[in-house]
Amino acid sequence: MSGGAAGQGPDRYPVEWEADVVLRDGTTTHVRPIRPEDADALQRFHVGQSERSTYLRFFAPMERLSERDLERFTRVDHVDRVALVAVRPRDGADAGTPDARAREAQEDIIGVARFDRTGTSEAEVAFNIADSAQGRGLGSVLLEHVAAAARERGVRRFTAEVLPQNGKMLAVFREAGYDVRQQMDDGFVQVSVDLDPTERSRAVMADREHRAEARSMQGLLGATSVVLVGPGVPPGDGPDHDGAPLDRVLAHRALAALVRSPDVTVHVVGAGADVPDGGAAPRTHATLADVPGLVDLAVVALPPPEAIDAVRQLARLEVRGVVVLSAGFAETGPEGLALQRELLRVAHTAGLRVVGPASYGLLRTGEARERPAIAATLAEDLPLPGVVGLFSQSAPMAVTLLATTARRGLGVSSFLSAGHRADVSGNDLMQYWQDDAATQVVCLYLESIGNPRKFSRIARRLASVKPVVVVTAGRSGQVVPPGHAVRSTRAPRRTLEEMLRQSGVIRAENTHHMIDIAQLLAHQPLPRGRRVGILASSASLAALVAEASSSAGLVVARSDFLPEDASSDELAATVDALYAPDACDVVVVVQVPVVHPRREDVSRAVALAAARTGRTTVASMLGLHGLTDELAAPAPDVPDGGAPDALLRVPAYSTPEDAVAALGAVVRYARWREADHGAPVRPAGVDAGRARALVEGALAGRDAVDLDPATTADLLACYGVRLWPARWVRTADEAVEAAREVGWPVALKSTAAGLRHRADLGGVRLDIADETELRSDVAQMREALAAVLPGAADQPLEVQAMADAGVACVVRSTEDQLFGPVVSFGLAGDAVDLLGDVAYGVPPLTDVDVAAMVRSVRAAPRLFGYMGTHVVATAALEDVLARVSVLADDLPEVRSLELYPVVVSEHEAAVLSARVTLADAQRADALRRALPG
Repeated sequence: MSGGAAGQGPDRYPVEWEADVVLRDGTTTHVRPIRPEDADALQRFHVGQSERSTYLRFFAPMERLSERDLERFTRVDHVDRVALVAVRPRDGADAGTPDARAREAQEDIIGVARFDRTGTSEAEVAFNIADSAQGRGLGSVLLEHVAAAARERGVRRFTAEVLPQNGKMLAVFREAGYDVRQQMDDGFVQVSVDLDPTERSRAVMADREHRAEARSMQGLLGATSVVLVGPGVPPGDGPDHDGAPLDRVLAHRALAALVRSPDVTVHVVGAGADVPDGGAAPRTHATLADVPGLVDLAVVALPPPEAIDAVRQLARLEVRGVVVLSAGFAETGPEGLALQRELLRVAHTAGLRVVGPASYGLLRTGEARERPAIAATLAEDLPLPGVVGLFSQSAPMAVTLLATTARRGLGVSSFLSAGHRADVSGNDLMQYWQDDAATQVVCLYLESIGNPRKFSRIARRLASVKPVVVVTAGRSGQVVPPGHAVRSTRAPRRTLEEMLRQSGVIRAENTHHMIDIAQLLAHQPLPRGRRVGILASSASLAALVAEASSSAGLVVARSDFLPEDASSDELAATVDALYAPDACDVVVVVQVPVVHPRREDVSRAVALAAARTGRTTVASMLGLHGLTDELAAPAPDVPDGGAPDALLRVPAYSTPEDAVAALGAVVRYARWREADHGAPVRPAGVDAGRARALVEGALAGRDAVDLDPATTADLLACYGVRLWPARWVRTADEAVEAAREVGWPVALKSTAAGLRHRADLGGVRLDIADETELRSDVAQMREALAAVLPGAADQPLEVQAMADAGVACVVRSTEDQLFGPVVSFGLAGDAVDLLGDVAYGVPPLTDVDVAAMVRSVRAAPRLFGYMGTHVVATAALEDVLARVSVLADDLPEVRSLELYPVVVSEHEAAVLSARVTLADAQRADALRRALPG
């Protein structure tokens, strides 16, 4: 949703307000602005309400809406009078209607939210939720969306008259997290809601989003009834014969997996009913209309137009989600993208989540009735049960992931391939896995990230309780595979790295590295420290492991080698010493015999010691890879008669370097878990409301604008950043007058782009103490500038009071289409710019994030007394950086902001120059819940 009102004319239908949303019960609905043609649907909605609901809304009985009311309620200008409706397919509507407008005429309204402006920044708001939709969180969703629309139109406060007995509506206001005031007046509750977002309103929205999205995934992965819809099998044709259509092959493969789920009822439409040995016979039907009762999940393998029609018919079965195996959508070009969007529109309006298109499917392992297993996937070999949750996007990567886990013997709790990631994404799975006790490790292969801000927010919360391992396609994470609808980005490549670091996820180099890390996390405890003990079969191997450990950030506490011909007593003594209390925190064991066979007593001794002490252990032993019985030992706390598979396994790696790389990554994660991550920065003296009004006023009627110095200073002042005054002059006399005004000594600067910070090119003169020196410097600067850059001598000059000597720094923020606000920090100077010595942060930032940004640049020692210089006021610098991060987070219209230079002395951080560009914004992670599409 746009952050400003630029370009918004009366009566223009605001299509950007349309959104698909997930409700509290995990189902979906479509929210959009009301239209005049909704009059019949609005009348049906009104007539279908109970007398009590009608009375609570209108304070009087009203059997039907009059023609005048229908006209007034459905014809709005979308500026001063706004109404949003939540819709679903009408019962009995023609599912095959091809025209979008005709289908919309067959929609039922299940909720209405509207406001009428009563003042410049105030409006009266009202809601009405269908009796059948109450208790699903629809009122809260509509409040978020209508509040976002109101803010865009310059409304900062809602008012409402509510009957005291309307407790549900009062709760919607009270529980939303906004600043709310209520008082009784003449038998009504007068409610006033400030629409500026608060920390609590953001937290409430995030919590509701988490619960709704987790429940929607539970509806898919916990399905106990499935309908498979395929293209049909002509008589005499087998589904896998040479030349069979691909969709037919997909349907057959999916059926082969589905019938291996004993607790799942399988219905089949048009996919044949050949059942592999050991599978339960499915229930076959000629058409979807013949499928009885309700169904949890649908699997579709049809060409795009037929797939969309099938999804439309699924509404009758109240299906929670659909897995689209077939391709032919957005990857084929604009027409395919339009089909993909139509698929989402149909599914979300009917209450379904969409996995795919071009998905490899989903599965959940389980052996108990309370956690039934389901396999709605193209995989022929299903993974072992385990504790690792796997997410991938394209089907080929899903094949690789599942094959790799199978080779390692690594068990999986659940798996989902999002295909084109049109709807269900890794964010949804992380929401689910946070609450899923069976999942202890999360692995994500991300070919693209559609909403990095939301990813960062969810991943940070999840990583605080469960490890999250991520592989991105390419180091930049900016690869956009065919079929993925992803916003473009101009953010530096390091932005993704910083976002992942802030989130606390473990970034793996590739699939091999990710599974290396996962098998360690799944089968060993988190390390208690970074002191490593090494046991190797030769001194040369011990030295190699020690070097690799140091490179991985580990500290070698002890290093032992065990010769191939060591006796059993020597083996026992060496292992006991290595696992002695306080000997080390983690252990690396490497055994590569040269002339003798590998000794199994070494692996058994190590496995028993690791299980007995709970010390994190990895191994690289010739002939062992993954999770093997040879490196397994009973957990010490398993009682007699406990589960026979309650074993602790030491993961084995192909090379010592692989083992140490995985261990180093897990040690860093364990330290992140234990560290203090700080609190979100909340600087004092911030006037966000005034800043918002200033931005809206400056942007009114324009797509983009560069703020003048006075407006720039006003905007910064709203966030407590003082811009040092400066005066633009053209003559020596004006310069002298300006110097007298700001106070001697002064600095004289060129305002020409590219020269304003270049003392080496004559664009800056400092410490000018008197009138004579200033007049001389004006003349000399004009002459020097003319020689360097013709035309620069005609530009105004700037006079500014001298700040105390210090270190010059640069603070910037940019609004990126993909990442949203990106804040950067560095020290000023060509060398720093050329070497890329810049730290990046993606707001919202904590105080710890801000401090880390300042200290992470390589030139940071200059701030802390390098070579005998004074230690500068880093606290003041961090305060400026924190305030800029809050400004950037609050105001997506700030396309770019530059504070250059910020001179940090012993006592203060002086902001000497600033530039701000505003532009209309479309931030992906807005202050309202919405699905992609």
